Amino acid sequence: MTNVGIIGIGYWGPNFVRILDELPDASLVRVCDKDPSRFDKIAKIYPHVKFSKDYREVLDDPKLDAVVVATSSDTHYEIGMNALSAGKHLLVEKPLAMSYDQGREMADLGNKQGLVLMVGHLLRYHGAYQALKGYLDDDSLGELRYIYCTRVNLGKVRREENALWSFAPHDISIVLYLVGRMPTSVVAVGQSYLREGVEDVGFLILEFSEKIVAHIHVSWLDPHKVRRTTVVGSEKMAVLDDTEVTEKVRIYDKGVNYVPSYKDYGESLTIRVGDIWIPELSLTEPLKVECQHFLNCVREGTQPLTDGEDGLRVLKVLEAADRSLGEHGGRVIIE
Repeated sequence: MTNVGIIGIGYWGPNFVRILDELPDASLVRVCDKDPSRFDKIAKIYPHVKFSKDYREVLDDPKLDAVVVATSSDTHYEIGMNALSAGKHLLVEKPLAMSYDQGREMADLGNKQGLVLMVGHLLRYHGAYQALKGYLDDDSLGELRYIYCTRVNLGKVRREENALWSFAPHDISIVLYLVGRMPTSVVAVGQSYLREGVEDVGFLILEFSEKIVAHIHVSWLDPHKVRRTTVVGSEKMAVLDDTEVTEKVRIYDKGVNYVPSYKDYGESLTIRVGDIWIPELSLTEPLKVECQHFLNCVREGTQPLTDGEDGLRVLKVLEAADRSLGEHGGRVIIE
């Protein structure tokens, strides 16, 4: 049994409370938030959980083995470093930190302490995205050509981070997962409409070797709620729509065939339109899979799928995107 505390029960934290109280190999001991009013509702459902206003009280509890940090992104570094220093295994929401250097310190400290450090790149634990990766790995889609992701809605406006830092970590982590390597360059443009200096919309282009390109569009100032990833291969194309309740993935047998017998190159290209296949997927709530994976890693002493190094790769892309934004869309090379 792993004794767990949760720091931050604002927007996403209550979901961690629900899941960790349900999992049989976790004991939810404490929750913490600087706003005591947030605990009122939780206390009625989980009367056995102790509340603290100061997160240091949670870290000082010798009974706790691990903590989940679900606070605002600008606090991840401070709280995370203190948690690791206190000897607690750590699951921290995305992004790992607000700079690569901060993230590097956290990863190094976790390694030094022999602790599990896991980043909440939630979509890596989503069965539909894992299925999509499988179709790429077994060549069901042919050679990967390009990917584009859309994550937009009319939603909460952040102060601490722009739309790229708030939304894009999800899609960056998935693109890196699907492609299987880091990009060679990053281009980003965006604009601030609601709060000066905080971009409400961002367009990000990642270029990879072998002519693979990915495009990510994020915004909290949009009339639609869209959570969609499209993967175009040489043989087939796939669309993952996470707003669909059941039929989340569709495989399109569409493409362009080359028939070399024609004299004219344009005439040798023919459009192929075949069937649409909707695979049956067995889907478990991604947050439950993520939390269970964290508990397993703590118990077995193994590296998480989304460990500190995975978080650092996403931070490297985000920092390159920030530099590109500052250069009005200049191409930034990833070393």
